[in-house]
Amino acid sequence: MSIYEKFHPINFDEINTYELASRPSKVTVKDFAKPVSEADSLKDFLEKLPDILAVQSLREIARQIRRARDLGKPIVWGIGGHVVKTGLAPVIVDLMKRGFVSAIASNGSVLVHDTEIALVGFTSEDVDASLGKGDFGAARETGEILNSAAKNGMKDNIGLGEAMGREVLQSNLANKEVSLLYQTYKRKIPFTVHVAIGADIGHFHVSCDGAALGATSHTDFKLFCSIVKELNGGGVYLNIGSAVILPEIFLKAVTVVRNLGFPLEDFTTANFDFIQSYRPNTNVVRRPTANGAGRGFSITGHHELTIPLLAAQILCGK
Repeated sequence: MSIYEKFHPINFDEINTYELASRPSKVTVKDFAKPVSEADSLKDFLEKLPDILAVQSLREIARQIRRARDLGKPIVWGIGGHVVKTGLAPVIVDLMKRGFVSAIASNGSVLVHDTEIALVGFTSEDVDASLGKGDFGAARETGEILNSAAKNGMKDNIGLGEAMGREVLQSNLANKEVSLLYQTYKRKIPFTVHVAIGADIGHFHVSCDGAALGATSHTDFKLFCSIVKELNGGGVYLNIGSAVILPEIFLKAVTVVRNLGFPLEDFTTANFDFIQSYRPNTNVVRRPTANGAGRGFSITGHHELTIPLLAAQILCGK
């Protein structure tokens, strides 16, 4: 006999049940993955992935990117420095050549890593080893090229991204072919840079001019707003590896466009990162596309895996 006076195990005799066959379900065996063979082509491999969750999202993002190209609508890649540091520039350059990159928006760290790759073929210093000595971010050439471009950009009334691309091109750097700044500038593809002053290593070099950074980055924000305006009717915005700066920039650009009375609907957004943070999912995936204005997706995983998979899906998928 139980010691409890008020509560007793409930009787399940009258529980209602139903036939399993009558129930709608989210997963069926036709959605399952198929084993991969060593003789498979890339297309075969992609078709054998399970048609479930993130794979469904990846396939739909790729479809929307192909649709955007067919419609002549922008495909905007918003990237953080990690995208460059994980060696993905050649993948993005190839997509650029095929018409799947209409514009690139970046935070300030992209400038550091992209120009160091162009300059010397390596980047991503060991912060733990250099911070204690006060050497972190003190590479002379990096600071010089970043700050020279900003000053020249302000003088010529152009954005920081365009100024940086011009600087890399004119300097004829050894590894320019894998520089996103160089490749976009050569192809006249907009590259906008959105800096937070004090966040990047070039900002504490003696050559830094805060007014130049502010003026050129503000020009880029206005340019970015004009690009976002064109997303209406089939464009795509990808946020890849920026947890704070670019999601905030994108949200403000969306409100500028709508504040000025331009329509902004039927567009796609997606966030790619190895963790799903608040701002990208709120400011990129959910808020701008709310109330049927568009469609938003979140893909979780390491960029060095997910971005080549996205590229493959764009080129070889259905």
